[in-house]
Amino acid sequence: MLPATFKLCAGISYKHMRNMTGLRRNAVMAIHHELSKLSGPGPSMWVRHIRRRSSLLGSRIAEEALSESEQCYVQQGQLALQKSVSILSDQDGWQTEIETSTGDKVLSKVLPDVGKVFKLEVTLDQQPKDLYEELVDRMEQMGEWNPNVKQVKILQKIGQDTMVTHETAAETPGNVVGPRDFVNVRCVKRRGSAWFLAGMSTLHPNMPEQKGFVRAENGPTCIVLKPSTNDPNKTKFTWLLSLDLKGWIPKAVINRVLSQTQVDFANHLRHRMASSSGMETAMAY
Repeated sequence: MLPATFKLCAGISYKHMRNMTGLRRNAVMAIHHELSKLSGPGPSMWVRHIRRRSSLLGSRIAEEALSESEQCYVQQGQLALQKSVSILSDQDGWQTEIETSTGDKVLSKVLPDVGKVFKLEVTLDQQPKDLYEELVDRMEQMGEWNPNVKQVKILQKIGQDTMVTHETAAETPGNVVGPRDFVNVRCVKRRGSAWFLAGMSTLHPNMPEQKGFVRAENGPTCIVLKPSTNDPNKTKFTWLLSLDLKGWIPKAVINRVLSQTQVDFANHLRHRMASSSGMETAMAY
């Protein structure tokens, strides 16, 4: 009915019909009736529909403007996000690896097509947007505050949501696990009030395997930043980690190293955010 209504409206735009008062009145009444049916609380359904279609069209146009290799990276990032969300959505089968006195918890389970995955759950005192800025906008500064990371370098940005990065990790104490490096495609998406920072290993022509490092591989990996249900000024921080360190390392050692790495990361991030907040407060005076 709505397309026909707009045809009726278009009809009154012709010069010889503009003086037909009754037709114009009927068109206005018909359009009002149709839009009233589509309207609901808040923005009407047709407005939401147009916004959604415009967003999809914009994304499609932007993707068509990418090269074939760029589209491939975008698709890999989206796949990493989809797999990560699927894993995190399944609450069954998780076993506790570590639980600290502050309530930080690392859980794990084995998936048939992925292997063993780890999930860190903590609450941080900052809002999701502040953590997003630190973890995404200032990603290349991570080596300054996380001693487990030597360097993070952005190799390529594709659109607003996708990038390819190279990370080098320091060896563990006692060199139990030697230096590793990673080439990852990363996908950043916002859904409602939550941010999803997903990724997985990929290849990039500008970063072949490096001398002195073992090229490790990330499976579907994702950090989720959501406002805490108890306090919207705090963040429920969830980190899904799926990692193949490569090399001849006993599984018991891998399990201990990966779960401890997650706990350490949470502590380093807390200290970073606390120090950043302190610097901002000092500069305000």
